Amino acid sequence: MKHLKSFANAIIVVVMLSACGAKPVPTMNAVDVQSTAAAAAFTMIAQTHEALPSATPVPPTDTPTQTPVPTDTPVVTPTLEVTFTSVPPTANPNVDPCSTRVLSAPTGRATIIRIVNTTRSAITLSMYLNETASTGSCGYRGYSLTSRNDVVITDLVQGCYNLWAWSNNGERVHVNASGSGCINNDDKWTFEITESLIKFTGP
Repeated sequence: MKHLKSFANAIIVVVMLSACGAKPVPTMNAVDVQSTAAAAAFTMIAQTHEALPSATPVPPTDTPTQTPVPTDTPVVTPTLEVTFTSVPPTANPNVDPCSTRVLSAPTGRATIIRIVNTTRSAITLSMYLNETASTGSCGYRGYSLTSRNDVVITDLVQGCYNLWAWSNNGERVHVNASGSGCINNDDKWTFEITESLIKFTGP
């Protein structure tokens, strides 16, 4: 733009000087003037364009490189083979190992046991088989018997038994009896309950 103004001012000065009596300037036809003006204008535009600041190339940026995420490397541990050996519980001489066992179909040599309630009271009976050396069978079993009644048991084994009997609540006849006996064959063995004793009468 400044070059255009300068050019215009130069033309004005030339015109003024020629008007003031200066020597006549050879005249140019209109086409030459127009061509000259256009050439001058294009020259100024080119110079203006060269003067413009050129775009500075942006420096290349570092291409981000993807750093691999650290992974857990499994550590191989040696396998340790452990063998467990079952250890039997420590025997307590003051605790009967059969005290919590229920006497149901014990193994061993079979026998038949008959229990007779000879009293006039309904009773509750508890029968206990001591641990047998051959099979390890042992435990408790309970029965309820009415007055002057009996029961025959066919699913017990030979061994030593302890029996306790007591009268049920509300009975007029008080029964509190106990007894024991060992059975060594398959005959029918009998226990008779009285008010204060349980007799082992044998086969």
